[in-house]
Amino acid sequence: MVLYDSATSGGSNSGSSSSCSGTKQPVAEIDGLLAGAGYKVRSSELRQVAQRLERLETVMVNSPADISQLASDTVHYNPSDLASWVDSLLSEFNQPPLPLPSDLPDFPDIIAGPSVNHTAVGNYLTDNFTTTQQQQQQQQQMMIVTALEEDSGIRLVHMLMTCAESVQRGEMAVAGSLIEDMKGLLTRVNPSCGIGKVAGCFIDALSFRIMGVGGSICGSVSENEILYHHFYEACPYLKFAHFTANQAILEAFDGHDCVHVVDFNLMHGLQWPALIQALALRPGGPPLLRLTGIGPPSPDGRDSLREIGLRLAELARSVNIRFTFRGVAASRLEDVKPWMLQVSPKEALAVNSILQLHKLLGSDPARNSPMEMVLGWIRNLNPKIMTVVEQESNHNQPEFLERFTTALYYYSTMFDSLEACPLQPEKALAEIYLQREICNVVCCEGSARVERHEPLAKWRNRLAGAGFRPLHLGSNAFRQASMLLTLFSAEGYSVEETEGCLTLGWHSRPLIAASAWHAVPDVMMSHQNSN
Repeated sequence: MVLYDSATSGGSNSGSSSSCSGTKQPVAEIDGLLAGAGYKVRSSELRQVAQRLERLETVMVNSPADISQLASDTVHYNPSDLASWVDSLLSEFNQPPLPLPSDLPDFPDIIAGPSVNHTAVGNYLTDNFTTTQQQQQQQQQMMIVTALEEDSGIRLVHMLMTCAESVQRGEMAVAGSLIEDMKGLLTRVNPSCGIGKVAGCFIDALSFRIMGVGGSICGSVSENEILYHHFYEACPYLKFAHFTANQAILEAFDGHDCVHVVDFNLMHGLQWPALIQALALRPGGPPLLRLTGIGPPSPDGRDSLREIGLRLAELARSVNIRFTFRGVAASRLEDVKPWMLQVSPKEALAVNSILQLHKLLGSDPARNSPMEMVLGWIRNLNPKIMTVVEQESNHNQPEFLERFTTALYYYSTMFDSLEACPLQPEKALAEIYLQREICNVVCCEGSARVERHEPLAKWRNRLAGAGFRPLHLGSNAFRQASMLLTLFSAEGYSVEETEGCLTLGWHSRPLIAASAWHAVPDVMMSHQNSN
């Protein structure tokens, strides 16, 4: 029990002391320290009084509704007789006296300031219990709100699945009605985080699919580049892809004096300043670096690829690296032909694909498989290394409901990881970047659906069948990726090594996978095919 100093004068103490002196109990039996504070407690009863006070505190905390009534009632018992006063309060709560154990430890000394009295302690108890009651009411309200949000969130998920089933069956009227119900339910959850935000994206995507306008939500080239850049800044996924690929390329170029990188998606050239600086520090001197960047044509007629190349050339010049750049404008990767890249057999070649190969998986019976065609000419170029980074999920199922379910789970985790981003507006724009991916996965079909993500296991089988063998991403790449995560203060991101590949995930859920590959020589391919 702790007694608090108060500002009352010593007069009350003297009055209390006189009342104590008038009792029939021998003065020697009254605890002197508590007597100075105005309380009559026999030294032999200290343990019992302490036990009763603890009991009283427990009862009052568990019965907050009765506290205000007790605090306002007139006290009919003499509070200076502490033991009797506590017993009377316990009786107000209809609590029977608690049997006292015989093995209680010795009661510690109680030190009270000379100005402490029962009035101050009573005021403190009243204020303290009133505050406790208010805190408990606030906690109960928060728990109720949280429970309602959780219930609404669960209902939203079930309604999303039911709506997706209706879409798959072609029952668009039922799906439309469910969308209206979900929009009403969405007002009961927090739309700025958690399931509310993700559900809002998927509700919009389903609505666009029903209206048949999904293909028009893809955005312009300049908009997509801006969103890509902010997604890069907001979270570590693209940085992980760039760091891991650069480390593998740097190791593959070791010992070569003329090196060439073909980048399937230049996107402002964000990946290459780090590689240029690393090559500048290479023991024995830097090589001649050629960079070929592929990107969409600029809608305003500007040669944006050349502008990016000039900036990279200026950086290379500042660190004394010989550098040449070539831009290849193409709306689709399958439109690129190997002769456009001007690869020389005397140079070490690296092909870099960051979140691009899945766009070749579209099925069009009228033409040859774009995936087979592109992988075929890559293998014929005989690169020293091909780096591949892809989303670790399967959004390429033919059945809409399966694709929808997998996407809902994947993007819920992705949005959850974005909550760790402290940057605005980067976070908001990164969410729009993901929302457009969701829209393409849910709304579009045929050649319009380009976000056909597949997991690492499928890429292993596909690339092995196309004449590539895996290269182990070494310990340096793992360290680079792990160091990258130290730049992000939030806990939850994790790097894992899986059979020579690296994955970056959020709370043990892998979200993006990086791998490296090498073209198998023709002799080995012929031997494998004969077997």
